[in-house]
Amino acid sequence: MRAYWECDSEENYKTLKMQTLLQQIPKTDKLLNALNAKLQTPNQNLLKRLTLEFLDSYRQELLKGGELLDFESCIKRIIMLYQNATQKSLKPLINATGIVVHTNLGRSVFSEEILEEIKPLLTQYNNLEYHLQTGKRSERYLHLQRLFKTLLNAEDVLVVNNNAAAVFLILNTFAKGKEVIISRGELIEIGGGFRIPCVMEDSGAILREVGTTNKTHLKDYKDAINTDSAMLFKVHKSNYTITGFSKEVELKELIALAKECDLIDYYDLGSGYFDILDSIFKGFEPSLQSICTLNPSLISFSGDKLLGTAQAGIILGKKAHINKLKQNQLLRMLRADKFTIAALEATLNAYLQGNVKAIPTLQMLLRDKDFLHTLAQELAKGIPPCFKPKVIPTKSYSGGGAMPNHSLESFGVAFYAKDLNFLKLDATKLEQHLRNHRIIARLENSALILDVRTLLEGDLVQIVESFCALHKELQCKHI
Repeated sequence: MRAYWECDSEENYKTLKMQTLLQQIPKTDKLLNALNAKLQTPNQNLLKRLTLEFLDSYRQELLKGGELLDFESCIKRIIMLYQNATQKSLKPLINATGIVVHTNLGRSVFSEEILEEIKPLLTQYNNLEYHLQTGKRSERYLHLQRLFKTLLNAEDVLVVNNNAAAVFLILNTFAKGKEVIISRGELIEIGGGFRIPCVMEDSGAILREVGTTNKTHLKDYKDAINTDSAMLFKVHKSNYTITGFSKEVELKELIALAKECDLIDYYDLGSGYFDILDSIFKGFEPSLQSICTLNPSLISFSGDKLLGTAQAGIILGKKAHINKLKQNQLLRMLRADKFTIAALEATLNAYLQGNVKAIPTLQMLLRDKDFLHTLAQELAKGIPPCFKPKVIPTKSYSGGGAMPNHSLESFGVAFYAKDLNFLKLDATKLEQHLRNHRIIARLENSALILDVRTLLEGDLVQIVESFCALHKELQCKHI
């Protein structure tokens, strides 16, 4: 190769210089050997692909006048690419928002007790669809039938993968091409753009809305019934309330009317709860027991909300209707898996035995003010005093669309802007620091609040450690 000074022109000089730079890019084999020495049993196909992608990107950067990297810098960049590609996206978080059933944070959590109970069913083969006594194929829903009959005196049960699926399956089975009568005040939209009118349309049902936004009378339903009517549909007002000059028709009235007119009554509950939570929800939400005593045709509700178990759409009702749902070909696409069935069975058994400790959602909802106050004091005591933590009364929420506009009395630890100023912090920066440590707090009126209602065992220690790490970072021990 000729030296730079031997070039015929400036252009040739630049070309020769670039060729010299490109020749300094490490060889693929050399990089892979070094990477294999640093990484523990890496995925070879992935490692080679990322190395080639890095080299291509590095080459393009050099051509644009980018920086020449030494060998170790190349190795570090590829390792970073490999770690990013193999890092798990789902991470455990600490919920200090005070919202018990927090959709963005995974809704209900499982206890170690429930997971240990169902572990053998997941790590071994099981009788999900096998009848041990006869040696023949069985039905997965039978594992839950006895429990729901014992707890709620339900005729039969069907479980699908979520409550939206339950709504769709029921409408498609009983009202395809027929009219479904629903109050205008219950044409809801919930998170993710799930709209009752759209679901009805996609299921093949024909929407027949009655009444007005604020008032619907039984006569409105009666007047709408015709030869094309198939169902009287009542929907839980998820995340909103209609107050003031308003009226809605009670479920028992719709059940009686449906029976009189030979129609199906169906109540989409959203979040169903057992009467162990009556002290919180009675007067705002009907319990499953109170609804089932009315003997409705069909009801459906979520498993991972107030019930405190796996994501599921639980359908309870009359055996003839459940049997018809089972014959719908859509069920194969919507059915629940073995984990859901196992988790539901274990959770229902905990309800049957009154074992609240096995259901964290129940524990958090039922925590009393004295317990929460003590917990908040304990948390505040562990946080470095330079942050000036203050124990305050605050408001928690059940979440999951249940009991909208009504809160639960709670306690939390607050950090105010005026107290953080001298640390060159504000509530937003503190919230970001905690979030980086996987702690999700609440910003409220320029203050950061850690609501202790939704803290689990071990969370206090991690929160205190996070504040201690920030304390060290800010070098405020002398304060």
